[in-house]
Amino acid sequence: MKRIDIIYGGEHYSVGGREPAELLSEIEVGVSRGTAWLSVNDGEGAPRQAFLLLTPGTPIAIVPIPDEVDVEPPAKDAERLSPED
Repeated sequence: MKRIDIIYGGEHYSVGGREPAELLSEIEVGVSRGTAWLSVNDGEGAPRQAFLLLTPGTPIAIVPIPDEVDVEPPAKDAERLSPED
């Protein structure tokens, strides 16, 4: 896994070095307790640590970004569709 992007409060954050299932579990446990802080990276370039307050009803999106080696190429014999199809 290259990284996991997180959209929270309309802002973009990320987490590196973790698996999506692990992160989702941490979020679920935190929300089930009422509130919890989630440590994430803020900004691009040099990471800056930020903390997101997790609460029930607060929207959060988790978007796994795989390494390029994790992405399977299309099959060689796959039929191509033209834009007119």
